[in-house]
Amino acid sequence: MTDTLPKIELHLHLEGAAPPAFIRGLAAEKKMDISGVFDARGDYSYTDFWHFLKVYEAATETLRTPRDYYRLTRAVLEESAASGVIYSETFLSPDFCGGRDLGAWREYLHAIREAAEEAERQDGITLRGIVTPIRHFGPEKAKETAICAAETAGDWIVGFGLAGDEKAGKPRDFAWAFDAAREAGLRLTCHAGEWGGPDSVRDAIRDLGVERIGHGVRAIEDMALIDELAERGTVLEVCPGSNIALGLYPGWRQHPIGQLFDRGVKVTVSTDDPPFFHTTMVREYDRLADAFDWDAGVFATIARTAAEAAFCDTATKDKILKKLESAHA
Repeated sequence: MTDTLPKIELHLHLEGAAPPAFIRGLAAEKKMDISGVFDARGDYSYTDFWHFLKVYEAATETLRTPRDYYRLTRAVLEESAASGVIYSETFLSPDFCGGRDLGAWREYLHAIREAAEEAERQDGITLRGIVTPIRHFGPEKAKETAICAAETAGDWIVGFGLAGDEKAGKPRDFAWAFDAAREAGLRLTCHAGEWGGPDSVRDAIRDLGVERIGHGVRAIEDMALIDELAERGTVLEVCPGSNIALGLYPGWRQHPIGQLFDRGVKVTVSTDDPPFFHTTMVREYDRLADAFDWDAGVFATIARTAAEAAFCDTATKDKILKKLESAHA
């Protein structure tokens, strides 16, 4: 039912979107043993969120050159476009792309952009980048990442965020990095309200000044916070399939996205790390339609919310909104 609907994805980790076969192929080319990353069926294998982070980082060990990231970007965007995604923002970490060295980061970024431009011409999908430090790598490394972000901010690197283990430190520990990104003109988001409770959402808004929250679903545990999010217009980058796969909620009907939407919170839908969670944007839409009886009108509202919350420039945003309007006319 939803495969033909145009979709906007705001919360996608580039390495986390790598098809398992792609990573296995790279490992074979480089003669690397990463057997612990996969199960007997060849899927990514992990036991909980913290093991997932370790497996994620082990898989990225195969991505060693700008050419690897070019190939990764093409593979990821081909799968996104097949689900009807017309615009996507992906998290990129200089930690994985050149070890936070600015010169190396520029080379990786050039390769990623080249692949994105080819995908836009061939598949009609537009990609922009959000630079993210890895939270559990610590605030000092985040400063180096922020410098990489600030030096490459512009029409393609449009945002700055924070990913990784939510239980590592507090948002305020990363204030310097976020201030540097803000001064460079980057828009701000932050993972919160997934493994941290409602207070983590409040902390991210208050201490980092973000306008979007990655996940944010545990705001549902605090009705005053929900009202505040609705009043402020803070946008949540919700990834239901990810939350369910990692055990945050037992099933689709128990996921709070329906309640959040009904209470006027601006929610969007994304896949996070799709092959890790056996999902796609079509699957997310289909499961949400089943769980909450959402129709094309609701999904049009969610897609428009995502487009309006996108960090891209006005011309790009107008182009995306026109595509949405023509599809739902």
